[in-house]
Amino acid sequence: MTPADGVVVVRGLKKRYGALTAVDDVSFAIPEGQVFGLLGPNGAGKTSTLEMIEGLRVPDAGEIFVQGIDARRHPAKIKAIIGVQLQNSSYFDLLTVRETLGLFGSLFPVHLPEHALIPRFELAEKADTRVKDLSGGQRQRLSVALALVNDPRVVFLDEPSAGLDPQARRILWETIASFREEGRTVVLTTHYMDEAEFLSDDLVIMDHGRIIAHGTPRELVRRYLPGAVIELDRPAGQRIGDLKLEALRRAEERENLWTLESDRLEDTLVDLVQWSRERSVPLEGLRTRGATLEDVFLELTGRSLREDNGEARPSEGRERRG
Repeated sequence: MTPADGVVVVRGLKKRYGALTAVDDVSFAIPEGQVFGLLGPNGAGKTSTLEMIEGLRVPDAGEIFVQGIDARRHPAKIKAIIGVQLQNSSYFDLLTVRETLGLFGSLFPVHLPEHALIPRFELAEKADTRVKDLSGGQRQRLSVALALVNDPRVVFLDEPSAGLDPQARRILWETIASFREEGRTVVLTTHYMDEAEFLSDDLVIMDHGRIIAHGTPRELVRRYLPGAVIELDRPAGQRIGDLKLEALRRAEERENLWTLESDRLEDTLVDLVQWSRERSVPLEGLRTRGATLEDVFLELTGRSLREDNGEARPSEGRERRG
């Protein structure tokens, strides 16, 4: 890979914290105008990877280019041309939304006016409200708006919809999609698989500091789970480990819901019905669907995206202070 391969190019990136290797030989390239998903369980190394690209943390090895600029040699230049929304942000509580946007904009020679950002992020009714009086969702929208204040061509969004209700999340998704329509490149981390599936043109899944899968959401589903998924309520008194069904690839119980992955849906359904008759247990809530990105994640990592693998990362939970 060379700087010409994409607006963001990462090659052989490594980062260690003592004996812990947080990022281990990570490489990818992002074409201009794409939304690129960076997914993985807590402690997978994705936030460390973001911080090194953004110039917030120094890599131990590897190359990083953003818009053709060597990020390792010129971190200050990178910070001036990118937009960053962090997981946790602390602002001046007594400033209003309008004042906060104006303050951050004044730090850049070229910036978008606050009157352009306020309506775009559904903040018009809160424009003159102090930051300390905003709800969690309103603060999150302000945080994403601030990532756009310097009119960047590359935007990094770290859990942008955390804390938002479903309607607000969907509105934010449409806003992020509009970034792409404007020719901006977006690098996105998220714990919501439907968000990654809706927004990402391309994505990688990381685990234990390494990339374990790379492709579009549809490509990853076709590659790793080409079959179908059966879901049903857990039959009373039954154990999922006792299931012996034709073409059953994987069976898992979560919150009293059985999820069965099958290579041949019809054969598995026939055997499931026979199994239920032999035990005189009803199949309640039975439904079938195609595999999703979340199913792929479980297949590859063996755990849900929201669970921690027990490895603390000094870089997780980064915070913006203003």
